[in-house]
Amino acid sequence: MNRRASRIFRRGPRPQAPTHPVDLAESLEHAQGLDRAIRTISATVQRTLRPGPVKDALHGVPVGHPAHPPLTDLPMGAWISVAVLDLIPGTQRASQALVAAGLAGAVPTALTGIADWSALHREQQRVGLVHAMSTAAASLLYSASFVARSRGRDGAGRALGYAGLTALLAGGYLGGHLAFRQAAGASHADQVAHLVPLGWHDLCEAAELPDGWPVLRRLGYISLFVLRHGEEIHVLTDRCSHLAGPLHQGRIVTDDDAEPCVICPWHGSTFRVRDGSVVHGPATGRQPSFESRILEDGTVQVRPIA
Repeated sequence: MNRRASRIFRRGPRPQAPTHPVDLAESLEHAQGLDRAIRTISATVQRTLRPGPVKDALHGVPVGHPAHPPLTDLPMGAWISVAVLDLIPGTQRASQALVAAGLAGAVPTALTGIADWSALHREQQRVGLVHAMSTAAASLLYSASFVARSRGRDGAGRALGYAGLTALLAGGYLGGHLAFRQAAGASHADQVAHLVPLGWHDLCEAAELPDGWPVLRRLGYISLFVLRHGEEIHVLTDRCSHLAGPLHQGRIVTDDDAEPCVICPWHGSTFRVRDGSVVHGPATGRQPSFESRILEDGTVQVRPIA
């Protein structure tokens, strides 16, 4: 084999053009051309949306689940219903009312989506940006549909509605890719119930734990965040429930009740180390925690809280 042939052989197969919707969605994960827009928009959102009650509410911290996914049901449900009603004579007023209801529901849906999107990994943000563009296009088309229907141009209103539905379904598909393939919004904390048997387990020696400084320890298959605070030892799973950030690398602060908390170094989620409860988002799920005790010989034992 000559040198030229050797070079050709090393190139390997050429990337195939997307032939399936999921192939297109996966190609968006690597679309670096979107990164400049992502950096600009993300920085603007983070400057505008400062940590506090409003940001926590948009993420869904008060309800313990991401707020964006259930809110999408209102505009999607309303606009899909419009598509059905537009096939039935004499339903113009009902269709117009549902178009308006969908537009009203799109506002909180978009705000919660922007908040969640700003605290995602870059590959997720690339898909999320196109998802947002598709749903924004749907909102604009349904706005135009509402105006046309209000002026008695029902034919144009229906056509714009079906165009909006097409954009909506494309955006919805990408939203599903974000949730089910890229796990945006799902808990990334270790599933303690499946990985750690009930009962007490030896972890380490108490003497090797620095006071007030978190350390990483392993228990079987999982990594643990361990913090000694005076005579107390607090233990959480180390993988942040938001996007699996390493909590042992986080900063220790105190909340309004002077309880120690840890701030995830990746996206700023804040948890009480006593029980893993969420103080500030973007995380919405409690961090799995462990009971701890120190034996007479100085061994630290832990057991999962059932």
